Amino acid sequence: MDRTRLYRNGVLEAEGFPIDDVSEHVGDTSAVVWFDLCSPTQADLAKISEELGLHPLAVEDAIHSQQRPKLDTYDSHLFITVYATRLAEDELDFIEISIFMTRNALVTVRESSEFDIDEVIRRWDANADMAKFGAPYLLHALLDHIVDGHFEVLQVVDDRVEELEDDLFQNNSRDMQHVQRRTFDTHKKLVRLRRLAVPTREVVGSLLRRGEDIMDRGLTPYYQDVYDHTLRTAEWSESLRDLVGNIREAQVNQQGFRLNDIMKKITSWAAIIAVPTMITGFYGQNVPYPGFGQPVGFWVSTALIVVGTILLYRAFQKRNWL
Repeated sequence: MDRTRLYRNGVLEAEGFPIDDVSEHVGDTSAVVWFDLCSPTQADLAKISEELGLHPLAVEDAIHSQQRPKLDTYDSHLFITVYATRLAEDELDFIEISIFMTRNALVTVRESSEFDIDEVIRRWDANADMAKFGAPYLLHALLDHIVDGHFEVLQVVDDRVEELEDDLFQNNSRDMQHVQRRTFDTHKKLVRLRRLAVPTREVVGSLLRRGEDIMDRGLTPYYQDVYDHTLRTAEWSESLRDLVGNIREAQVNQQGFRLNDIMKKITSWAAIIAVPTMITGFYGQNVPYPGFGQPVGFWVSTALIVVGTILLYRAFQKRNWL
C-alpha cells in the first residue's frame, strides 16, 4: 500500500492521503510531501514524473532493478539508489530503494515490501522537531536506517566468522568439510555486501560535500554521523573479508599438513613392513646360506624381524611420524 505524509512548517499535518493530491501541496513552499511506492508500475512512475518534473533517465533507473548504489544530480531533483540488507534463513537479501528528492518532496520507491518502512516513520516521529529541516531530514533518517541495517548484518557475520575460527582446528574431517562450506558462503556474503557498502559511502559523502546546496547547516552533523557509519561499514566488511580469506588459506595449509602427516605414517609403516619382507625374502632364496636347513636359521631370522621392526617403530615414533 502506498504511504503518504504532509508536513507544513515542520509539523505533520496529514498522512494517508491519495497520491493524486500531491500536486496540490508541492507548489506550497511551506509544505514538504513524502510518499512511498512499493513495486510501482511504469504508469505509476510516469504520473509521478509529471507531478514533480522528474528526469526520464531517473525514472527509467527506478523501474529497472539491479542498479549500482549512486547519486545522480538533475536540475530539479536528486536521484539516489541504495540497498537495504537483511539476513533471512541464512540468506543475504538486498532490497533496492530508489529515492527522488526535490526542494520540498521526497519519493521512495521500494523494490519489495520486505523493507521496513514503518521503522523509518518511527524515526521521523521520534524526532518530530527535526522535520523543520524538510526533505533533507527525511532523507537522512532513511539513509541512517539503511546503514544501521548494514551494521546489524555485519554483526551477525562477525559472530559467524568467530565461530569459523573456533572450528578451524577440529580434527573431524566431516566437520572440516562443513566448516569449509560455511567459510565459502560467508566469504561470498561479505563480497556482495562490500560491493554495496563502498558505493553507499560515496553516496553519503557526495551529499555531505554538497552541504548548503541541498540542506540546512544544522543537518551537517547528522549527515556526518551517517557518513562515519558508512566508513565503518566499508572498513568492517573489508576486514572481515580479509579475515575469512585468511581462514580459507589456513584451511588449505591445514589440509597440506594433514596430508604430510598421512604420508609420514604411510612411509613409516611401509619401512617397517619392508624389514620382515627383506629378511623372509633373503631366507627364501633357493641357494644354501648360513643356517640353511637348521633351526638356528629360523630363530636368527625371527630375531632380526622383531628387533628391526621395534627399532624402526621407536625411531619413527620419536620423530612423531607415528
